Amino acid sequence: QVQVVESGGGLVQAGGSLRVSCTASGNIFSIAQMAWHRQAPGKQRELVASSTSSGRTDVADSVKGRFTLSRDNAKNTVYLQMNSLKPEDTAVYFCYADIQTSRWDLGQTYWGQGTQVTVSS
Repeated sequence: QVQVVESGGGLVQAGGSLRVSCTASGNIFSIAQMAWHRQAPGKQRELVASSTSSGRTDVADSVKGRFTLSRDNAKNTVYLQMNSLKPEDTAVYFCYADIQTSRWDLGQTYWGQGTQVTVSS
C-alpha cells in the first residue's frame, strides 16, 4: 500500500513565506515524477511545480522566481518553498507521485489529500 501525505500549509500574510512538504511511503520500488498542483475555489487545478528522479525541476510561470521545488530521494519527499506569497496563491495544494511498487509494476499516480494555503492581504 502506498500513501502520499502533504504537510506544512497554513495562513500567512501577503509577502510572507511557507514551505509545504510531500512524502510518499509504503510499498515503493521507485518514484519517477513528484509534483505539486493547486486548486483555488472555482478554478481548475493547475500544475505548480514538478521534479524528476534525476533532479530536473520545473515551475509554472505564475510562480517562477517565488517558488522553489526541491527533492530528497532518500526520504521520498519533495519540498515546495513559497516566498513572496500573494493572495492569489491561496488554494489547496495537492501533491502527486508516480510510483512503481515493484520492478514489474508499470507504475501509477498517487495523490495526496491536499493542504490548504491561505494568503491574507
